[in-house]
Amino acid sequence: MKHAKLITFALVALLVLTQWHGTAYAESAAGIDADADAALSQLYESQPVAKMLSEKAAAVLIFPNIVKAGFIVGGSYGQGALRKKGKTVGYYSSATGSYGLQAGAQSFGYALFLMTPSAVKYLSKSAGWEIGVGPSVVIVDEGIAKNLTTTTLKDDVYAFIFDQKGLMAGLGLQGSKITRIKR
Repeated sequence: MKHAKLITFALVALLVLTQWHGTAYAESAAGIDADADAALSQLYESQPVAKMLSEKAAAVLIFPNIVKAGFIVGGSYGQGALRKKGKTVGYYSSATGSYGLQAGAQSFGYALFLMTPSAVKYLSKSAGWEIGVGPSVVIVDEGIAKNLTTTTLKDDVYAFIFDQKGLMAGLGLQGSKITRIKR
């Protein structure tokens, strides 16, 4: 009974936060695309290496707004767009669930630069891609970004986390499940 109350609290908090923030649940494909455009512009401006990666990537999967909340039990959710050569070719959701010492809420965005056709194929063929299983993912921080050039690219997927707001310790993509949205 105690765990059920905690789960209910976490889900209600997540629902309230997504409605309060206003963009985690885009109402339409056009809404997701507009949010993705704005997020990519912001990312490219703040991280020029992301723009370089986009020019070499087979596809870019952008989640402009993920909302994460929890108190012991937590979760996160957001919707995004898969783009090839700048055109949206599909829509996806990203969701996680967690249990442990945690409290708070935050929102953030992330972009996955799928560098190889095999990484794109894995995403489209899997019933849901759990990050940490399948293609290797490198999270790009300032240290990696300084040394990343077109000649040093060797991994399947590069990830950028950006636009973090709120208070919650620990941020990662491990365990995020990405699933195609049927529209």
